[in-house]
Amino acid sequence: MAMTFHVDIVSAEESIYSGTAQMVVAPAEGGEVGILPRHSQYIAQLKPGEVRVKVSDSGEEHSIFISGGLLEVQPHVVTVLADTAVRAKDLDEAEAKEAMRRAEEALSDRKADFDYAKAQAELIEAAARLRMIEKLRRHTR
Repeated sequence: MAMTFHVDIVSAEESIYSGTAQMVVAPAEGGEVGILPRHSQYIAQLKPGEVRVKVSDSGEEHSIFISGGLLEVQPHVVTVLADTAVRAKDLDEAEAKEAMRRAEEALSDRKADFDYAKAQAELIEAAARLRMIEKLRRHTR
């Protein structure tokens, strides 16, 4: 039997995943990180993207989109505290495209009270959602 550890993925709204895993892959600011059992303690800021939770040797995997957050690794527990978290199957392509359109429009139509950082963050998140939707589409063909 493969070694496992406990994983919690939570957002402000709900707990998205709580269970055991053999591996977690997350989009850290410094690059994608893979966490295996007995990983050293670690904390990282996460950027928008996909968190993958490999559950078993059979290849069962949960795919969750996060808009950013924190990753904490303890000896037997991995916690993802996400700003927003959505199961991959629940992502809405039309909504993501609309969010991207709004962010691009805001970036091109700057006003005195314009919040560039917010618009740029919204654009990055929308682009990450669309990349994940496209990846899922390729894998389900």
